[in-house]
Amino acid sequence: MHDDRPPAPRYRHDLDGLRGVAIALVVVFHVWFGRVSGGVDVFLVLSGFFFTAMVLRRGAGGGVSVPVVVVRTLRRLLPALLVVLASVAAWAVATLPYTQWTELSRQVLASALYYQNWQLASAAADYLAADPSVSPLQHLWSMAVQGQFYLAVLLVIAFVALVCRRVLRRPRLLRPAVGALVALGAAASFWYAATRPAVQQDWTYYDSAARAWELLAGALLAVLLASVSLPTGRVARFVRALLALGGLAAVLACGVLFDGAQQFPGPAALFPVLATVALIVAGAGERPPAVSRLLASWPLVELGAIAYALYLWHWPLLIGALIYTRSGGAGVGSGLVVVGLALLLAVLTRHGIEEPLRQRSDRRAGAPVLVRRGIGAMVALAGVTVLGAAWFWQAVLFDNERPLSALDPVVYPGADALVAGVSAPPAAVRPSMLEAPRDVPASTTDGCISDWHTTAVVTCDYGDPDGARTIAVVGNSHAEHWLTALDAIGRARGVRIAVYLKMGCSLNLREDSLYRGEPISDCRDWSRAVLDQLTVDRPDWVFTTATAPIWPVGGDEVPQGFVEVWGALAERDLRVLAVRDTPWLRTAYGRYRAVDCLAAGGTAEGCGMLRADALAPVNPALEPAAEFPNVHLLDLSDAVCGPQVCRVVEGNVLVYHDEHHLTASYVRTLTPELERQIGAGTGLW
Repeated sequence: MHDDRPPAPRYRHDLDGLRGVAIALVVVFHVWFGRVSGGVDVFLVLSGFFFTAMVLRRGAGGGVSVPVVVVRTLRRLLPALLVVLASVAAWAVATLPYTQWTELSRQVLASALYYQNWQLASAAADYLAADPSVSPLQHLWSMAVQGQFYLAVLLVIAFVALVCRRVLRRPRLLRPAVGALVALGAAASFWYAATRPAVQQDWTYYDSAARAWELLAGALLAVLLASVSLPTGRVARFVRALLALGGLAAVLACGVLFDGAQQFPGPAALFPVLATVALIVAGAGERPPAVSRLLASWPLVELGAIAYALYLWHWPLLIGALIYTRSGGAGVGSGLVVVGLALLLAVLTRHGIEEPLRQRSDRRAGAPVLVRRGIGAMVALAGVTVLGAAWFWQAVLFDNERPLSALDPVVYPGADALVAGVSAPPAAVRPSMLEAPRDVPASTTDGCISDWHTTAVVTCDYGDPDGARTIAVVGNSHAEHWLTALDAIGRARGVRIAVYLKMGCSLNLREDSLYRGEPISDCRDWSRAVLDQLTVDRPDWVFTTATAPIWPVGGDEVPQGFVEVWGALAERDLRVLAVRDTPWLRTAYGRYRAVDCLAAGGTAEGCGMLRADALAPVNPALEPAAEFPNVHLLDLSDAVCGPQVCRVVEGNVLVYHDEHHLTASYVRTLTPELERQIGAGTGLW
């Protein structure tokens, strides 16, 4: 049978070497600098280039068999991925508290099914989600983006090939048609990535639509190089030499010049993308330049051969090391251990799993059939076991937990143990470690809080909706988590409790307002809209937070932006109930969750914070509030913290549902004290 498939182009060892350079940059920048190197962007361009070229050759040679390509791709990618997922899952079960298994199980499933980027994007935008920045599987977002791209491009090229060959009877139109579609898609994706607001970077970074243009740049290059011949001659060789030198220099410098986590995949990502394009073009013709020959050298080619496995292994090992050493970053010694182990595991994965399973089924392929089948069976068993366990944990065990109703106050006095000295009988802590993440105010589950990326003012009524008096709860989640008590007070006292809430946004009118160290203009604009709305609604009191923690530890303070807001409310003749913020669980290395500490065997006191580290000796809001007659301070610190330690369990009730938000159950026990302080300061009752 005649095969009119065009011959495969010369194998590009230099691009294997480029893979090696890219993975080296990824590992070095992750381990020692905590930055994005641009290496992943190089990978994306190369993936788009190689995969599109392969599928185009098949399409030009008589059509594309989608199942064949899918099986071939999965056989190449899935075994190593499943081994890493199984290893991470086993490590987590052996070393991490069970309170972290739910999030990890979600990420295991998302990684295996190639939607990890969306899982992380949702976690970054989910107000209740655990911080994904320390997930041992976070790096697999790029594998998910590539997998989604492979499927989309495969289906598009297969369809175009079918139309060109069977309908139009003009198979030569395949490359021009695919090129036009790829160019259009790349332009649309680039425009989308370039116009995304900066405050949506947490989502955009993982967004497949925003990332697509990087892969499509490689895909477009594959179409062009398959369709045109590069010029030859001395001038052409000189230009290619410049492209190669400039491209390699740009790849090496990218991580230093750009903060990729905050700028990619926007226009700044053109830097590593065009550098990769330059290197691909430079080495495409005859007599490749010196830089291309350097990239094709044995050490870099070998490093490129284990690049995929090295990428899979390095991040879980790094996160495991940081957890083990309880440090915020790797030192020289621990970093070298991580890199050495990652290299060793990558080599073992390549020679023990990847290569045997890629061989053909005949005995001449190099590995005995029984050995290959045994390896395949073990990988499949590990994958099925881990995925099944992950699904069972989150879908059956965790999802059966339901939000708590009111607890028996005799068994669960909560804050009364501090305020009134009430003794609690021995009982299991409630909410339990698995119930805690869902023990949240009604406004969260009701959707009565503006999300991260909107300036719309969302309002809802609680307490007594027909009450003659109104308390407006305004600000972020640290105003919101008092709602459970305020709702009960409002129903008992005939007060309407109106919420004006936004994720991550205390009232802040400053032009330079920040969140997570980045400008958040949405917060400023939302705050202005809320002030305008409060001017119209005229609540009797505005309830909001008065202080914020000092990082990493060292008490609390009143941000200048809060004082400015008090002045703006005074100008509008609005009275303020300013509540001192509750302690955030934190160490010198970052925040931690009470449930994780308790699940790992910690005690209520041992998992807590020294009061001197959590709170200033005197409420720091006293002095600035004295300048504003419209501001009345509330301070429930003595109902949350003991004299020496802010424990994470009081009166058998868990205080925190995450690192810094109070459980709805504990806030419910704070109702009498909050009611007393509001009444004493306002005369409402």
